[in-house]
Amino acid sequence: MLRILVTGGSGVLGRAAVPRMRAAGHELRLPSRADLNLFDPAEVTAAVREVEAVVHLATRIPPPDQMGTSGAWHDNDRLRDEATRLIVQAALSGDTAAIVVPTVAFIYPPGAADESTPPGDVPDFLQSALLAEKYLQYFTASGRRGVVLRLGALHGPQTATLTPTDRLSAHLHTDDAATAILAALTAPAGIYNAVDAADPVSHERFTQATGWHPRAGESP
Repeated sequence: MLRILVTGGSGVLGRAAVPRMRAAGHELRLPSRADLNLFDPAEVTAAVREVEAVVHLATRIPPPDQMGTSGAWHDNDRLRDEATRLIVQAALSGDTAAIVVPTVAFIYPPGAADESTPPGDVPDFLQSALLAEKYLQYFTASGRRGVVLRLGALHGPQTATLTPTDRLSAHLHTDDAATAILAALTAPAGIYNAVDAADPVSHERFTQATGWHPRAGESP
């Protein structure tokens, strides 16, 4: 059992993953946005020092009709970049041993890909995801355990679409995302893809490390 700080516990990922983490026996701290300012170094340090692990799920995804407008991704970028950096700094100043951060698996060029495949032409609004990954790699290099989950575009209950979208090459059902987050709590440090079985992007590395396998998103 771990004492875990979960940011974004009321979001799409949080609502799916929190019940599974609780059922596994973990003790969760679930501050609301009003309870914890993720851009305040003192507040982040105090919150992180109370736990053994952090699962950073907080996002601020703009509504579909605003995604292309100027500044629409600003808050989400800050949560991926600035907040992740503060969490890593706070963890390194205390005893927190593990951090799990989901990023995105639809950054690869078209065709078959795995974690060794360099990202393709990553749009500006996803650059902050790559920055978050670098902070986690630094955390791992400092002797702790940083786990990056490159999730496919979410589909399923409480998302923008119940089925995978043809616009992207990597997808993941929300139920599978939740089980991936739970599995990541005990995974070795590293970057892993967590995607539907039908995708050209491979989840084999994560399956080998943890035994995780997507269920809702399996091929017919």
